[in-house]
Parts: sequence; C-alpha cells; structure tokens
Amino acid sequence: KDDENINSQPFMHWRDRFLYVMEAVNRANAQTGEIKGHYLNITAGTMEEMYKRGEFAKQLGSCIVMVDLIVGWTAIQSISNWARDNDMILHMHRAGHGTYTRQKNHGVSFRVIAKWMRMAGVDHIHAGTAVGKLEGDPMTVQGYYNVCRDTRTEVDLARGILFDQDWGALRKVMPVASGGIHAGQMHQLIDLFGDDVVLQFGGGTIGHPQGIQA
Repeated sequence: KDDENINSQPFMHWRDRFLYVMEAVNRANAQTGEIKGHYLNITAGTMEEMYKRGEFAKQLGSCIVMVDLIVGWTAIQSISNWARDNDMILHMHRAGHGTYTRQKNHGVSFRVIAKWMRMAGVDHIHAGTAVGKLEGDPMTVQGYYNVCRDTRTEVDLARGILFDQDWGALRKVMPVASGGIHAGQMHQLIDLFGDDVVLQFGGGTIGHPQGIQA
C-alpha cells in the first residue's frame, strides 16, 4: 500500500506514482499468475481532488483506494459513497487517530471510531495489531475487531464492550493489522484475531535481512 504520509510531493507527484505502481502491479500479475493489488492513497485537500485521483486510479485498473482518517467525517462518508457507486474497495487508514484516542480527558475511544467507520461504509480499517510497534492491550484490540465483524456484539467487559449491539443488515468492515509486523508474527496474529483479517507486512518484509524476495 501507499504510506499514509504519501500524498503528492514535488519529488513524487500522485499521478506519476499511480502510473508506476499500477505498472508494477500488472507486471507482478503476469509474472506470478496471481491477483495483486496496491492501495493508492487518494487523500487530498478537497473532495474534488480526491474524486479526481480516485477516478484516475479506477481508469488505471485499480480496484482499491485509500484515504486517511484525517480527511474528516463528511469527506469519509462522501468518498465511501463514491466507492460504492464505482465498485471500488475503500481502505481506511487511521492516521491521526491518536488525536482522539490518546486524549484521556475528553477523547474518543477507537472502538467508537471503528463503529463510525462501519456506519460510513468503509471496507477496510486499520484496527491495531497488539504485537509489533503498535502494541496495545490484546483484549482491547480484539474488542475493536469484534465491532467491525460482528452481526451482533455481546457485552464483553474484558474487551471493552459495555453493551449489546445488534448490527442488523449493516455491512461488516474488514479489520487490518498493519504497522511494524512481519511474517514471523503471523501465528500470534492469527491466534489473536482469527483468519477473517487483512495482515499487512510492509516494512517487516522490506526489512528482511535477506531481501524482499526471501
């Protein structure tokens, strides 16, 4: 995926990056016979610009785009509606969530943010890892995953679930474990979160002492 900090800098314009990335994706598809993909970050300063970048990603054959949490709630809802209308997967990176979740006096729990994102209609959301550089209390993080995937969430005080919630026909969200994790931790992640999850080994793969191919 694109990094959450990657937007459009003079040394890496968004349009050039999209072209290079999709060229690499198509080459990997041809070489492996497998379906590959890349989350193209369309985060921008205006909705018009985000729509333009999303349309370009779609024209290049991408099926998934990414936005950062910091674009704001109205923008998230708008780009989610666009993704539904254009048959695109929307990956939500929680960049900036700490401004809400780490404010102990008047902050907002990430559990609440995960629920908001589910109601907004995003497809993926970074929900924590409990291992790696984004370590958190495993039980609490499991609670985040549960509110993304449950059809009915039952009271579970140990995981921070304080009341029952029936999600009715509301679409589920695929939780994503990402951030400082590597394939050597897969057994821990599967044990914690099950297999209905996206595991992203980015820096952990690039940092392999024998190279990415290993």
